[in-house]
Amino acid sequence: MAVFGDGAYRLQPIFVDDLVALAVTQGKSRESRIIDAIGPETFTSREVVQTIGDIIGACRPIIGVPPPFGYAVGSLISRLQGDVFITREEIVGLMRDLLYVNAPPAGITRLTDWAREHAATLGVKYASELVRRKNRISEYEKL
Repeated sequence: MAVFGDGAYRLQPIFVDDLVALAVTQGKSRESRIIDAIGPETFTSREVVQTIGDIIGACRPIIGVPPPFGYAVGSLISRLQGDVFITREEIVGLMRDLLYVNAPPAGITRLTDWAREHAATLGVKYASELVRRKNRISEYEKL
């Protein structure tokens, strides 16, 4: 498994249901606020790959690749799959640590707990986000 550069940049994944609940709650408010929509766990990119691999029993070597090489491979896979896996802007944002803030979490669901609960099916089937956007009903029924 490859990570861009040394994989030391951080991220704080938030569970989609926690994000929706946050949006609904804030949507009911008349107050203008800025909220960091982050989950309760912080990982480096390398750590999240290792952690998920451990949970699903698919431990793989993790190697750092130069961002231009990783982007080129991601672009090739994107074309083969008819999807978008990674953009240059996403790589830059990741490596600048833009998915990390020093703030209390807005979500309560831990990625590690969710992954353990879904370990038997996590990563078994590929789901294209672009295809799901075009035909939401049939694509979600396949999952």
